[in-house]
Amino acid sequence: MNEQHTPFPRQNSPVTVIGLGPMGQAMTRTLLAAGHPVTVWNRTAGRADGVVADGATRAATPAEAVEASDPVILSLTHYQAMYDILGSVSGSLAGRTLVNLSSDTPDRTRAAATWAADHDATFLTGGVMAPAPMIGTEAAYIYYSGPDEALERHRAALTLLGTPKYLGEDPGLAQLMYQAALAVFLSTLSGLMHATAMLGRAGMKAQEALPELLTLSDSIGAMMRAGEATPGAALDAGEHPGDLSTVTMMGATSDHIVDTSRSLGLDLALPEAVQAHYRRAIDDGHGGDNWTRIIDGIRAPR
Repeated sequence: MNEQHTPFPRQNSPVTVIGLGPMGQAMTRTLLAAGHPVTVWNRTAGRADGVVADGATRAATPAEAVEASDPVILSLTHYQAMYDILGSVSGSLAGRTLVNLSSDTPDRTRAAATWAADHDATFLTGGVMAPAPMIGTEAAYIYYSGPDEALERHRAALTLLGTPKYLGEDPGLAQLMYQAALAVFLSTLSGLMHATAMLGRAGMKAQEALPELLTLSDSIGAMMRAGEATPGAALDAGEHPGDLSTVTMMGATSDHIVDTSRSLGLDLALPEAVQAHYRRAIDDGHGGDNWTRIIDGIRAPR
């Protein structure tokens, strides 16, 4: 039996949220605040207590959760969790729209879309580009791919979570964009921690180091957008003019970073990985090209 608590009148279409980690809880509260009836289910039932107190309906089973609404939003650790939860109730999926906002690989996402279609369900892939506290704010946005019609049908509810950015019909594309964006994000975070550790060896506190390092981090976007010919346009054209910076110059800097990190007794995994990109480009005879030439080695690893 459903457990329901309704502190205010309902006005909008019902939505189901399966998976109540911090992200799922934030999504549920955002939808509730906008007047959507929200049914929730989580494998650890106690995680639903807070959102139920806020007005959500607790489903007793996954089937009950799926049958309560369209769309069904999945906020899980990975795609296997979707199969674990919905595999035994696949008969309830017909006619539903599964909006999977979980992280996994593009290939697994495409396989999941096929699995959903085999059970007469529509599958919409989403990549959430915001931490849980930012859900529902103007800063949040979500990449989507899959049937455009499905996104349009549920756009009003999904826009509440973050601005939708539709990438196309390929269900794997939103996942690929999400992973690409997170590659930048995670690499930047590792770089910040490595740099903070470097300065820490000289006695500088992190609270002193990070503001300076973040100033440089913030300027990277402006640098990449500077001028009429952006790096993206040059990359698409296969052009790597070395008039401002070269592979050789940047490679020498990467050598110095490795040497400094070694002398400080730090882990070398990150700086040596960066160094390897420049050494490959130099070995291939591109030392005089712009640093963007390292993309060739990334595209075609030995």
